[in-house]
Amino acid sequence: MPVFENPDSRRPPLRAALLGLLLAALTPLTVAVGHADARTDIAEPIAQAGEVPAALPVDPASLLQLIGTAQRYTKPTLQTVSRFIVPDDQWASFNEIITHESNWQVFAVNPTSGAYGLAQALPAYKMFSEGPDWMVNPLTQLRWAYRYMVQRYGSPNAAWDFWQAHNWY
Repeated sequence: MPVFENPDSRRPPLRAALLGLLLAALTPLTVAVGHADARTDIAEPIAQAGEVPAALPVDPASLLQLIGTAQRYTKPTLQTVSRFIVPDDQWASFNEIITHESNWQVFAVNPTSGAYGLAQALPAYKMFSEGPDWMVNPLTQLRWAYRYMVQRYGSPNAAWDFWQAHNWY
């Protein structure tokens, strides 16, 4: 009689996955610009190697609960939250970019390129540098968007100038 391997035996316990999500959710709203933190140290080599990080080991019911929570965020709520991340003199430009890219839809997907999320990250898994819940957590996506605009363009204002000239950023 053949011995069948239990597929769940290779997966970390659900408690460990949920603890990781909880820790990600408790990450402060502040964005440390100019130096890497532990998550960036892990994510950068993955992004540079072009490898997709492993999927979070959660069961479908937990994933649906996370998605349901993210869908409760409305455009005005997300805009208010982003004001805690983005400096006042940069916020109007940040708002324009996110509005043009995704209209503040957390699960926005570009059908042509596959860009994903509020900031339309391409490849989408780059947002892993801000947390493992990047697919479903709008706060993680907002932190990533701000950091990306600062690192690539110098500021959201400069990113918006580029966007207006090229219709992308």
